[in-house]
Amino acid sequence: MQNRIKTALALSMALTAVAGCSKTPRDRLQGRWYGDAIENAPVDQLTKATGWVKGTAIEFNGSKVTVTLPAETPRSGTFKVTKSDGDQVTVAFLRPEGGLDEAQFRFATDQTLHWEIGAGRAIVLAKAKN
Repeated sequence: MQNRIKTALALSMALTAVAGCSKTPRDRLQGRWYGDAIENAPVDQLTKATGWVKGTAIEFNGSKVTVTLPAETPRSGTFKVTKSDGDQVTVAFLRPEGGLDEAQFRFATDQTLHWEIGAGRAIVLAKAKN
């Protein structure tokens, strides 16, 4: 009897692990992400850039997205994942008035997202705790 219970528990844990890995890129993006740090900023701009990043947030909710940048009104619209390769994700932001912006993201972990902003720089975002 104990062997059956142990086997059932092991199978349950394995299925949970597999189910956790099967999240789509869109599912992994869901939630609110806060700016935490910046990578590869010039040393003389690091303090100012880090302050700006700390005021940045992105919230993915279903197919809706809201981007908050310091000293700007938050912008909302819809998004879709246009490309996914492992932990690399390209997201298209659809503007309500028309137009499209694309951004590249990379999951460092399920709780840490890197927003690639060019020139080898990335904004490091941390997922809000629920």
